[in-house]
Amino acid sequence: MSLTTGDRVEITELVSRYNQAIDSGDHETWASTFTADGTFNSKSGQASGTDELSQFAKGFSERMPGARHWVNNLVIDGDGDTAELCCYLNLMRGGEVLSSATYNDTLIKQDGNWKFKSRNVS
Repeated sequence: MSLTTGDRVEITELVSRYNQAIDSGDHETWASTFTADGTFNSKSGQASGTDELSQFAKGFSERMPGARHWVNNLVIDGDGDTAELCCYLNLMRGGEVLSSATYNDTLIKQDGNWKFKSRNVS
């Protein structure tokens, strides 16, 4: 079964929760956007599992106060329980673009909620 409009809205909201959590220093909420064994890979670091993900987000927020993650051009493909997401990222602070990247993600629907299984930044 292909993704429903509701699935697409939920995935978009997951991306927004992820961004707002790390930008506000809420590392526990950021980690909760991933599955318990979820992975994050970027030039700034790698993390796997809830504890490592939470520590990564805490460290990021401490190093980058005031940073804001802006994403656009979301393309979401998948079926009823799994999805692939590709979108662009601009990391901003005070109107300055600090970096630009692409997210390539695998998501799964777990207990009725979408979560990142893996999030790769390139």
